[in-house]
Amino acid sequence: MSSDNVHTQPPTSAVSTGVGLSGLATLLVWLTICRTWPGLSEMLGLGPRQPMTGAISAFVGLTLTGGAMVAWSLLVDKVHLRPSTGIDWNTPKPLNSVLSSAITKLIGLWATWIVIAAIYAMARFYWSGRYLLAMDLLKFSAVFMVILSIPYVLWIESVLIKPRDSTWHFGAMITRQAEFEWDEVWHHARAWAVKGFFTAFMLSILPYGFGQLVALDFSNLWNNPINIAKALIALMFVIDVYIGMVGYLLTMKPLDSHIRTANPFLSGWLAALLCYPPFIIMNTGGLLDYKIATSDWTYWLAGNTPLLWVWAGLLVSLTWIYAWATVAFGIRFSNLTDRGVITVGPYRYSKHPAYIAKNLFWWCSVMPFLVTNGSWSDAVRNCFFLGLVNAIYFWRAKTEEAHLMPNPDYRRYAAWISQNGLLARALRQRQSRTPAEPQMQPQTP
Repeated sequence: MSSDNVHTQPPTSAVSTGVGLSGLATLLVWLTICRTWPGLSEMLGLGPRQPMTGAISAFVGLTLTGGAMVAWSLLVDKVHLRPSTGIDWNTPKPLNSVLSSAITKLIGLWATWIVIAAIYAMARFYWSGRYLLAMDLLKFSAVFMVILSIPYVLWIESVLIKPRDSTWHFGAMITRQAEFEWDEVWHHARAWAVKGFFTAFMLSILPYGFGQLVALDFSNLWNNPINIAKALIALMFVIDVYIGMVGYLLTMKPLDSHIRTANPFLSGWLAALLCYPPFIIMNTGGLLDYKIATSDWTYWLAGNTPLLWVWAGLLVSLTWIYAWATVAFGIRFSNLTDRGVITVGPYRYSKHPAYIAKNLFWWCSVMPFLVTNGSWSDAVRNCFFLGLVNAIYFWRAKTEEAHLMPNPDYRRYAAWISQNGLLARALRQRQSRTPAEPQMQPQTP
């Protein structure tokens, strides 16, 4: 490889482009099937002849999407053979030699699920609105999770090089074994806090967006930039939720998608949780509500068809970047964790493409500097508070970088971006266009 290629190519990504694309393609095919089911069912002589907009169809789509991504990871990328899995497939240990360790690990795993279930039960926030469906699904899945965890833990214990992971340490703490380490227990708690919090949230919003997209009336889209933009933006958000949900569910060592570390900084957790319910402070009525007396882009640009098309294209592009960033993560998407460094997709150009796209989208869609009541103070206030929202995402990005910096792969990636990222390239091009100051020539006597 030439020195030029070393300079222009980013470090190897922990996830290949194919993983996310396989999930995306499967999701789009399933969406098409659900939308066209009336015609398909009539042709095949099957079931109810109406679009499949229900929660079961949504979760079937999640299973298919995740299955496609797992298949690509195992069959094409062969991630199960990577040393980073911590697995030795060639010399499995006999069952009797790992039984005691496996029991300790199962105790730790089941105790973790009991704690999460207790939090769900006590926090009544989870028993209203869209969260009801998520809770029902988790209750239905609980028995299967407990049963399937037994053969899984026995199997994985037999091939792990270092079987005493954080789950074992938590189980050892519960059973009062002297060998457990508090650092490992704390890591286990943080990792499962991420899974417990975000799994419930993602499950709660997944069926709603899916159902809306399946039921969308295409007849009102054509030649209407507003309707086209809204449909495509809805599609991008569904893609983001589906790929992200797969990521939260598949934190497994055989897929090399396990959590290496969960963010240890309180500031990182605070910055992230402020962006999600029930802690979110940016929504209507929240502390940083920036939509006082606002409308949106469709209101302010109404009647200007060319500008509506341009603005629709801008908003769709920003949402596409946001969804593309999630697709690039494949089965490793997750907040507040290190599960391997991603250097493909939009991460080839920026360390935080999703945050940049999301914050620009808010400015361009809400237009907080324009208010319906004509109040300059409200316009200034809205801009100020959206600026604070932007600052929270900047803070969030910095806490994530602080968490990832101990990882040498991330340090190499950060150094590469500082030289080859989109901003770095733009600055270099600008400097190259700036004429150099003429050098003073020495005068000869």
